[in-house]
Amino acid sequence: MPYTKGFSSGENLLASYVDSTGRYARMTTYMKDIGTDKMQELEKNLLPKINKIFPEERYNVSLTGKALIFQKGTNYLIKNLLISLSLAILLIALFMAWMFRSFRMILVSLVPNLLPLLVTAGLMGFLGVPIKPSTILVFSIAFGISVDDTIHFLAKYRQELKANNWKIKRSVYAALRETGVSMFYTSIVLFFGFSVFMISSFGGTVALGGLVSATLLFAMLANLLLLPSLLLSLEKNIANKEVLKEPAMKIIDTEEDEDEIEKEEA
Repeated sequence: MPYTKGFSSGENLLASYVDSTGRYARMTTYMKDIGTDKMQELEKNLLPKINKIFPEERYNVSLTGKALIFQKGTNYLIKNLLISLSLAILLIALFMAWMFRSFRMILVSLVPNLLPLLVTAGLMGFLGVPIKPSTILVFSIAFGISVDDTIHFLAKYRQELKANNWKIKRSVYAALRETGVSMFYTSIVLFFGFSVFMISSFGGTVALGGLVSATLLFAMLANLLLLPSLLLSLEKNIANKEVLKEPAMKIIDTEEDEDEIEKEEA
């Protein structure tokens, strides 16, 4: 826009929109908040029209603004969330395959961990809670804690299977009796710990505390009720020496450790 250089700042109507070199111009417009989904659709509709008015071979046009940046940031967060959860699921599946050598056990271990995340995602949609940096952390935090409880239970279950001669019902009850109380108290403490965030005056912190607390509650119920039920329903398909081979690393037997400690003390 070389013709704008010859005017003084008071006479030039474009002084507020064109830089001092006359090479860059800014066009500003205002619009109501139409939501992230509609904003993405609006951007797709605007780009062809903009390129028609300002040909790409002559002009370099960039769309910006708070709403558009927020929309792109949200898409970036969702993409990274899916990548991180996929990697976590893959690692858990590999660990379960290594520990149990059973495809069915991989499915059994993943269901109680993914179900709470799906329930939380549905709850966010129902309550109209948007995905933003403060709320997207919910899935990673809750998934990590839930997986810890699942591995704790299944490791004890694997140990009880060998001790009880591969009797699944007895092994499930023994594992639940040994780990259920600790899983319950841990989840309750974390539930109330994250619930404290809900008294904050910052909306993002309130949403984070409420959603993490709810997800941890769902995860606890899934690990205490759904996981043992799945193990009992599959019966001998996942509880015999042919399916469950010995893992590469020996799972520590607490009873043997106690006997060794008593011998050393004696």
